[in-house]
Amino acid sequence: MVYHPRLLLSPLAGSASAGKVRLVFGARQTGKSTLIRQLSGPGVAWINLQDRRQRLDFERQPAAFTQALQARSESRVRVLVDEIQKVPALLDEVQFLHDQEPGRFEFFLTGSSARRLKASTANLLPGRAHLHRLCPLVLPERSGSIAGRLLPLPVGPSFAPGFPLPALDDLLVFGSLPGIALEPGESRVRTLESYVELYLEEEIRREGLVRNLGAFQQFLELAALESGQTINFSAISKESGVPVATLRIFYQVLEDTFIGYRLPAYGERSRKRVLTTPRFLFFDLGVRNAAARLPLTAALVRTQAGSLFENWVGLELIHRCHYLGRTARVSGWRTAHGAEVDFVVETPSEAIPIEVKWTERPDESDARHLKLFLATYPRKARRGFVVCRCAEPRQITENIQAIPWQWL
Repeated sequence: MVYHPRLLLSPLAGSASAGKVRLVFGARQTGKSTLIRQLSGPGVAWINLQDRRQRLDFERQPAAFTQALQARSESRVRVLVDEIQKVPALLDEVQFLHDQEPGRFEFFLTGSSARRLKASTANLLPGRAHLHRLCPLVLPERSGSIAGRLLPLPVGPSFAPGFPLPALDDLLVFGSLPGIALEPGESRVRTLESYVELYLEEEIRREGLVRNLGAFQQFLELAALESGQTINFSAISKESGVPVATLRIFYQVLEDTFIGYRLPAYGERSRKRVLTTPRFLFFDLGVRNAAARLPLTAALVRTQAGSLFENWVGLELIHRCHYLGRTARVSGWRTAHGAEVDFVVETPSEAIPIEVKWTERPDESDARHLKLFLATYPRKARRGFVVCRCAEPRQITENIQAIPWQWL
């Protein structure tokens, strides 16, 4: 089997997490199973909790997990457990083995639902685990990109991106899931539709994450259509007939299953009145488009180019911040007077405002809100960017640059 390298593999297997249980969380189909399979080799125990027989055995008798591992003859055993949230009781067994035989067992656990673990009050191994997030593909994982101008990732010299870089229209319609990136064009539509039908609806029902699946299906379509916009609970409640209190739970379900991200408002104090209502983005554009029942064709880009492009840039930034860790995050900025900056990348050293424009010929008018942001926060914000479809970077003002999306 041919594996395309993922950025997370090096930190996951690296010395920084030595002696810790590695938890790899992320939405379904982001490649978690494929990623940890690359850690296979002699002395590896593979436990797939998607396998119904294995899952039922461990649900009935969690201690069988410990007994099977202790019976192995190797002095060091690498243990790969896929979808740990399906049997949360195994986390107690992992802690027992980690504490009782330090250094013998090296655990790598994947999960696609933090909500299931929270609901079961699962042992999340405080002090013993390092948490890693696996996201859909980012530009540095694609051949032909020139990523790193705005928010570079620490890519090692041996890393060679292997996933193809498609045309921008393809990214906006089909998204960035690794399986979709390698799939023939005709089958991608059905795969994304099936993702929504079989996972976002059936899997969420089977896991008992929501009780009223009909209401959730209505919500899912509306939430997908509104992806990237400020959350308007009243409007969605009125259109779907779902109470606001239930909508809040549904949004939390999407967050806990890594299907979406709540984008906070930039939180610094200002002389201007800043609005604090968050926005919400689906984790992948292809899944979002399928959930919204939009046509997965080039016609979609012709009618929604600006909105799709803004969503894609926001997701690229959010996913890179996940890989950079808790020192970086993405927020938005909007004032009561109508000034708005699409995204603000916050790091310990600076805040970088970013505008997203569909244009090929950016000019100073595209940067007017960036200039306002820089003037409002002169101590924290020293440069801004317009991400667009220009062919080469352009200096718009002294501290604002327009960059092609491939240079992001």
